[in-house]
Amino acid sequence: MSDITKMPTDGTGVLLSDPWLEPFSPALRKRYAAFKKQLDEIEAHEGGLAHFSEGYKTMGLQVDESGGVRYREWAPNATQARLIGEFNNWSHSANPMTKSPYGVWECYVPPKSPGVCAIPHDSMIKISMTLPSGESIDRIPTWISRVTQDLSISPIYEGRFWNPPKEQTYQFKHVGISSPNMRVTTYKEFEEDVLPRIKKLGYNCIQMMAVMEHAYYASFGYQVTNFFAASSRYGTPEELKSLIDKAHEMGLTVLLDVVHSHACKNILDGINEFDGTDHLYFHGGAKGKHELWDSRLFNYGHHEVLRFLLSNLRYWMDVYMFDGFRFDGVTSMMYTHHGIGTGFSDLEAMVYLMLANQMLHEIYPNVITIAEDVSGMPTLGRPVYEGGVGFDYRLSMAVPDMWIKMLKELSDDQWDMGNVVHTLTNRRHLEKSVSYAESHDQALVGDKTLAFWLMDKEMYDYIFIVHALGGEAYLNFEGNEFGHPEWMDFPREGNNNSFAHARRQFNLVDDHLLRYKYLNEFDIAMNWLEDTYKWLSAPQAYVSLKNENDKVIVFERAGLVFIFNFHPSQSFVDYRIGVEVPGEYKVILSSDEKKFGGHDRIDLNGRYFTTPMEWNGRKNWVQVYTPARTALVLGL
Repeated sequence: MSDITKMPTDGTGVLLSDPWLEPFSPALRKRYAAFKKQLDEIEAHEGGLAHFSEGYKTMGLQVDESGGVRYREWAPNATQARLIGEFNNWSHSANPMTKSPYGVWECYVPPKSPGVCAIPHDSMIKISMTLPSGESIDRIPTWISRVTQDLSISPIYEGRFWNPPKEQTYQFKHVGISSPNMRVTTYKEFEEDVLPRIKKLGYNCIQMMAVMEHAYYASFGYQVTNFFAASSRYGTPEELKSLIDKAHEMGLTVLLDVVHSHACKNILDGINEFDGTDHLYFHGGAKGKHELWDSRLFNYGHHEVLRFLLSNLRYWMDVYMFDGFRFDGVTSMMYTHHGIGTGFSDLEAMVYLMLANQMLHEIYPNVITIAEDVSGMPTLGRPVYEGGVGFDYRLSMAVPDMWIKMLKELSDDQWDMGNVVHTLTNRRHLEKSVSYAESHDQALVGDKTLAFWLMDKEMYDYIFIVHALGGEAYLNFEGNEFGHPEWMDFPREGNNNSFAHARRQFNLVDDHLLRYKYLNEFDIAMNWLEDTYKWLSAPQAYVSLKNENDKVIVFERAGLVFIFNFHPSQSFVDYRIGVEVPGEYKVILSSDEKKFGGHDRIDLNGRYFTTPMEWNGRKNWVQVYTPARTALVLGL
C-alpha cells in the first residue's frame, strides 16, 4: 500500500511499487499533466467533477415540481430548433427553442394546470432542427431515457417521454454496495427466475450486458444508439430498477457493461450526425470511424463530450443504482490504432478514463470499475493519484483464448502445463485481474462452447484452476456453470431472425435425468468454498509443481493446497507433493465426488501427514492419490 502523503504529485507515484517503469516516467508525467489540466478546467468552470458529471439533471427533458418540462440540447450547428411530439401534434411552431452562446438549445413547456404535465407519459417526442443549408432534420434527444421500436411500422426506434405517475415510479428499498424461451427474456423474468439461481450458485456479483439501448439486437449490445435509455426490448425502466433492487436484497453487486469506446453510426435513432455534422460527439472524418466495428469514435478532448459521458456514468449509478461498470473496448480507446495495428496511446481517451475513475471513486467509495483490455497496459489498475488510470480490475483476456487454442490444436497429452500456469499467473503485481474460462466471445455462432469441447474431459479442472490460480476475481458467462451446450447466436438476417440459440436453457440443469446437474453442483461447491477461504483476495499462489509428463499442477493459496491432474488416463498413487506448512491435511474438495458425477475414488475422510523434508522448493512433503482428470483440494 502506498503512502499518499509521500506520493509524488507528477504522476510517477506508480514507480514506488514498480521501479521497472522508470524509463516511461516522461510519458507518465505527460499523461498526468494532461489529466490535471482537464481536471483543473472542470474545477474552474464547472464547479468540480461531481457537479460537472450531473449533466443528466439539467440536460435533456427535465420535469419540475409544477409539472413543467424544460428541454436542453447541445447542437451548435443548428440555426433553429423546436420540440415536437404527440403532445403538440408534431407542430413545428408550438414549442420553439432558443440557443445559448455555447450552442445549447432550450425551451420550456408549461404545465397544463398546476402539477399536470403537458407532455403525456410514454408519448413520442423529438427535436426538429434547421441546418445552415435550410434543411430540416428530426432527431431523438441525445439524453432520452426511453426509446421503443414497433417493427410492424418501422425498424427505426422512437423517442418517448418517460415520466410515470409517482405511484408507478419504482422506489428503491435496498442500497447496493435469461431464460430457455425462444424470445427476448424480460427484466422481470430475470429477476424472478435467474437471480435466485445466481445466489444459490454462490456468485456475489452480476455483470449485465446489452442494457444500454442498441438498435441491432445481434450486436450483443455493443452498438449503442441511446446512452441514457435502458433497452426497451426487455421491459420498462421501472422493471430494471426492480431487478437491481432485488439483486441488492440478495446481497449481489450489480455492474453495468458500459460502452464508451464507440457508438452506433445510426443517425435517425442514434446520436451520429445529431446536429447535421459528423463531428458533434465524435471526431470528424476518418479519425472518427472505427473501420472494423463500423461505428463512430468519441472526441474525448471536447468539453461537452466529457460532460455527456461522465454524466452517463452518474446517471446509471444514481437513477438505476448500479454498483459499478465493466468498461468495454478499453484497448480500442487507449491506442490511436484502436487495437487494429500498432501505434501510440490516445492521450485524450486515457485522460477521460482517468477522469471517469477519479469521479466514480470520489463520489462512490465502494464503486467497482473493470477494464476490458487485451494489451496489458501497465498502470491501468493503479489509482489515479499514483499516475495510474484508476481501474479496480482488468480482465484476463488471454485465459479463455488459451483454452480455445489448446482444445482446437492440441490432443490431451500435448497440453503444456507450463503454458497453462504462465497464462494464469502472467499478470501485473498489485493490479487485480478478473479471470474467466469462457465468455460470450468464445461461444458465438460458428464455434463450439467449451462444454462441447470438454464433454467427458477436464471440464471441472479447467474451470477450477482458472478460479483458484487466475486472478483476484472470477467471471462466469451465464449458463457455463452447468455446461450450456449451445453457442450464442442472436436473431439476424443470416439465420432468418431465429431465437433458437439466443437463449440459456436452464431447463437442462433442472432435468435430473441429464448430467448437466453435476457441473452445476461443482460450480456451487467451488464458489462457496472460495467464500469460506477467500483465495481470490489472498496473495498470488505459490506454484510448486508443473510436471509435463504427469500433467500435474500443484500450488498453494490461502492456506489450501490445490492439486490438478490433467492426464487423460493416468492416475497416481502416493504422489509426492511439496507443502510449506506442516501438519495433518484433510480433503476439502474433490471433483471426483459422486454428487459431481465422479467415481468417488478419493476417501473424503482420509488424512495426509506431512514429512519434514524439502520437496519442490517447499519445506515439507505429503503423498496423495490423484486420479486422472481430477481436481483435489487439501487443507489443515
